[in-house]
Amino acid sequence: MNRTNASPATGGLRRSLSSLARLVRIPNLFTAPPDVILGAVLVSGGRPSVPLSSLAGVALASVLLYAAGTTLNDYADADEDARLRPERPIPSGDVSHTRARTLGLALLGAGVVVAAAAGGPTTGLVAAVLGSLVGLYDGALKGTPLGFAAMGGCRGANVALGMAVVAGSPSAPTTLAVPAWVFFVPVVVALYIAGVTYMAERETGAGDSRAVLVGMAGVGLAVGSVVAAGAAVGVGPSDTATVVVAGGSLCWFAAWTGRDLLTAYADPRPSTIGPAVGTCVLGLVVLNGALSGLLTPVWGVVAAAFVVPAVGLSSAFDVS
Repeated sequence: MNRTNASPATGGLRRSLSSLARLVRIPNLFTAPPDVILGAVLVSGGRPSVPLSSLAGVALASVLLYAAGTTLNDYADADEDARLRPERPIPSGDVSHTRARTLGLALLGAGVVVAAAAGGPTTGLVAAVLGSLVGLYDGALKGTPLGFAAMGGCRGANVALGMAVVAGSPSAPTTLAVPAWVFFVPVVVALYIAGVTYMAERETGAGDSRAVLVGMAGVGLAVGSVVAAGAAVGVGPSDTATVVVAGGSLCWFAAWTGRDLLTAYADPRPSTIGPAVGTCVLGLVVLNGALSGLLTPVWGVVAAAFVVPAVGLSSAFDVS
């Protein structure tokens, strides 16, 4: 009798949790911590020189900020989704407009607060900049050419979040000897994601092979940047662990994204462009692993490992 009475409530709870998971794009959340790991590794020149608790706290902040972005994105796109994607949480009625807006703003504020608490004032400031870019993308810049740049900027700022937690740490040296090439990495990540976002914006329209070419260019830039960074670091054939982790991750990234991008280019339509966008988003985790692995193979593996839950959950929840 009790089991029968509890069944509707349990079913309602599951539906609510599933709707929230779809709203925040739960597979994508696992792509945020590797950005932070990459930033910390780059500035440290190897193993992040901060307490693991601080790094984990800032990684959590990046997840909260990402969840805020996806939630506010769906809130801003509710009218368009009602026409093109009626199954999504807001147009389907599973999540109300008010609840989505409240949740998105709460996550945004929580992300900044957690970043400041875990990484200090410098990290909090970078998180505030990241939060501002999220707001601009989901607000004033949505649908404009600058919107792509804003979304790319979000990812670049997420890498900078990892840099900030090391630079702002009390245990950090007074002057960090950071090679110049390191500061180009967030820019490359930003350009890569800007290209993916451009492609995603054309996912629901008529087939556009030129948009897919933009995504391909982003992958090419990313691959070339890893190769150039490897040369700058001085990776050689004798660096077995580095070659295996960084080289293996790079080949994985190029093959994985390239396969779906070539399919989308040959037959550009929503059913091919959508999966290509999703693969490129998840593929960023592997790219982060390749870049981190150039400096420290162990942390390269840690960064790339986040692809496992991301891909696993993507079989049940949409990525794009």
